[in-house]
Amino acid sequence: MKLNEFYAGQTFTTQSIEITKESLTQFAAEFDPQYMHLDEEKAKAGRFNGIIASGIQTMAVSFKLWVETGSYGEDIIAGTAMNHIKFIKPVYPGDVLHCLVNVIEIKEKRNETGLVTVRLTTFNQNDEQVFEGELTVLIKK
Repeated sequence: MKLNEFYAGQTFTTQSIEITKESLTQFAAEFDPQYMHLDEEKAKAGRFNGIIASGIQTMAVSFKLWVETGSYGEDIIAGTAMNHIKFIKPVYPGDVLHCLVNVIEIKEKRNETGLVTVRLTTFNQNDEQVFEGELTVLIKK
């Protein structure tokens, strides 16, 4: 979609994805190798009663789900900012996530481009919010 096809207040819903134990531990081993993501025994004794997904993985999965809607298509040029990132609730192996995406701001630029800012709100299978963040991209008019 081009800049002029987006409008403030527009809402999208993504497909869902399951966070498997395997995907959780693979991601953590490479990008966030902390005990609460990798060490089941130590994690069981901790605050979350088991291993949890890295917040960075939850954010990345949320972004993936949004991109897979195809809304940006070939018109996106680049991401420019991520703001107000909140990891609200832990994500456990077996959780199934989906996102509600709200367009919150459109800014035209002079050079046949503009900025679209969306709020990604991610929920688990129980409709409990687990993540929220804002993403701004540069996109063609």
